[in-house]
Amino acid sequence: MAERKPFLLRMDPRVLEALQRWADDDLRSLNGQIEYLLRRALHEAGRAPRVEGTGGPSLPPGRDEGK
Repeated sequence: MAERKPFLLRMDPRVLEALQRWADDDLRSLNGQIEYLLRRALHEAGRAPRVEGTGGPSLPPGRDEGK
């Protein structure tokens, strides 16, 4: 698995609370939910990182990934 890097993110507290509720509903951590949404947005925009060895784009994680 690729190394994970910490990153400080500042956001409106109301957005953070909404994300936390969504993460709870999807049984994910807040961090996992944010990463899932970012990966999905990258995939939909055609900007997803390539999967090593396949040459193809990375697919957004499924429900069990990113927890």
